[in-house]
Formats: sequence, structure tokens, C-alpha cells
Amino acid sequence: MFNFGFLVEQVLGHITHYKNLKYWAGKDTSIQPAWMPVATSTNDIWEKLPLIRNNWSLQSSLRARKTIEKAMKSQTLDALFLHTQTLALFSIPLMDRIPTIISTDGTPLNIDSVARGYNHKVGGNYLVERAKFQLSKSTFNAATAIVTWSEWAKDSLVTDYGISGEKITVIPPGVDLEQWNFKHEQNRDNHSTNLLRLLFVGGDFARKGGYTLLEAFRNSSNQDCILDIVTKDISLKQELSGIENIRVHCDLTPNCQPLKQLYAQADVFVFPTEADTFGIVASEAMAAGLPIIATDVGALCEQVEHKVNGLIVPPGDANALNDALQTLKSDRAKITAMAAASRRIAEKRFDAGRNYGEILSLMKSISKKSLLCLNL
Repeated sequence: MFNFGFLVEQVLGHITHYKNLKYWAGKDTSIQPAWMPVATSTNDIWEKLPLIRNNWSLQSSLRARKTIEKAMKSQTLDALFLHTQTLALFSIPLMDRIPTIISTDGTPLNIDSVARGYNHKVGGNYLVERAKFQLSKSTFNAATAIVTWSEWAKDSLVTDYGISGEKITVIPPGVDLEQWNFKHEQNRDNHSTNLLRLLFVGGDFARKGGYTLLEAFRNSSNQDCILDIVTKDISLKQELSGIENIRVHCDLTPNCQPLKQLYAQADVFVFPTEADTFGIVASEAMAAGLPIIATDVGALCEQVEHKVNGLIVPPGDANALNDALQTLKSDRAKITAMAAASRRIAEKRFDAGRNYGEILSLMKSISKKSLLCLNL
């Protein structure tokens, strides 16, 4: 039996990743997992101290270290899984004692490359920035192994941080292909009315390119389209009320049945995000068999192949987005072909059972190697 500790940030798409990892780890009877989700607000001491209370990286790192130390007092941990590297910044001494995987959707320098969309300030005091870079580099070096969601993140680790590529394994987040397989019900209602149903999913409506989508939708002939918007921005309900052919859904949670139903009914997934490292929702759309209109941001081009399973447009470009919509609206055969390609790529690269199984196998491997070294 392996005693594994799992720490995952409870923000943005990492929450979905955490839930999926927990589900698939629960199927492995050889693992005794200790789940240690790291929340953004816990009313602990770190939320009260000056400097720290306004810095998520410091808060989460200190919170994670304390959580690991507490777990170590009650049980032996054979390996740790930390997602993302932010949680590991102050746990280097602990990683020297416990074999650890650091998982990341993007390095700090990756994040800097899409900083504008996150309202993330780049630059500042040189000495401070240099110290932050060195701390991140030391943290990556301290890990026994590193898992990245994309080649984009792996390339940054190798090129920017000097980490050996042999230490890094690319394992994207997975999707339950059986649960997200809607090929038998997809489009059955829409074709009878000739309506093209568009789906947008993004908790942070502005950052995910929602307003670019609205501009494109309003500027085009939308009488033959329905746009479903899934977001956490409840103000949109009132802002868009009364607008024909737009429906806003603000109360849906990851993997819930009403959300899956929207994917099942959709014809095209539209994701014109302005800042992302990797789009889990895009992987879900691919598993659902949908063509995707997306932007070339972060690692999205590793999911959406232009003119194969979707179309790539520049971020913030409503005209280009409108052109892409018109291209698909006028060619149902293209939609069908891209839908099939999306599902095919999802089966090859984003199978949850396989991908999360690879993470667990890697944890077992580093645990066994550590035990072997101790016995020598």
C-alpha cells in the first residue's frame, strides 16, 4: 500500500483537475491517499499578516508547508504530488525527505507571457524579480520529478530554468471519455430547426474573451444561432437579459449534468480566451465531439489544430472571430469533420483513465526508487 499526499490549488481550472485526480485515484486500491486541497481563503494566520495577506503565492506556499508537516506527524508519506509549483516554494526541505512530483500548467515565465489577460504585473524591482526566479528554479530542481500539462510548459522549464528534460513528463489533464461522449444525442434537435448552437464556458468572462465573443455575435447575423454562456459572472444575467438567442448560465459546476447537457446540445465550442495556460474546457469540448474556435494563447495550439479540429483566431479580434463563425455556419460538412477530429484527438491525448493513471504510476515509481536507495 502506498501512502500518497496530494496538494492541489483550489483556484480556476485546478479545481476540476483536483476532482478528476481524486476520482481516478480512488479507483486504485493500492493507494492510500491523503487529500490536502489548498484553498484561497481559510481565515488562517497567513491572511492576517502584512505583506503575506495580499500575496497568494506566499500564502499558499506557507499553507502547503504547514499542511504537509501536519500530515507527516500522523502518517508516513511515500510520495507527494504538488500542483502547482507555487505550493512547493517553501517546502524544499520537505522535498529532500519525501520524493515529490511538482505538477504545473505553466512556469512563472509562461504566466508572464500571458500576464496582461490575468492583470498580472510583469517586471518591477530587478533584485526582487531575480530572487523570485531563483526560488522557482530551486523549487523545480528540488522536485524528484515534474509533470507539465503541455510541451509549452516543458520547453520553458528546459530553456528558461535549465531543468533536464529527462526529469519532465508531459501529462495533460484528462477527461472521462465515456462520461463526455455525446455523439448519439449531439445536434439531434438543432438540425431540425437549422439553428447553429454555440457554447462558451469561462468562469472569468472577460479574461476568457467573453466580450470579444459578444461583439462578434452582435455584429454577425445571429438569427440562425443560439449562444449558451456558462460563467460565474452573475451580472451578465441582467446585462444580457432580453437579448434574443443568448442564454446565460451562472450556477453550473464542473462535471455537473446540466453542463454536460449543454455540451451535448452544442454544435461549436467558442473559446476566444485572452489569457490561459491550458484550456481544460477545450479538452472537454473535444471529448464531446465539438469543433473549437480558440485563440493561440498558452498551450491551446496543442489542443486545437487549425483547420483540423477547429479554427485559431487572434485574441481580442472580434472580426476574425466573426469570420470563423461564418466559415463554420456556412459549412455543416466542415463542422462534422472537425467534430470527429476533436473526439479522435481527445481519445489519443486526453483520456482521463490513462493520463491520471500515468501520474499515479510515476508517483509509485519515485516512491519505490526512494525506498530502494534507503535500503542500499
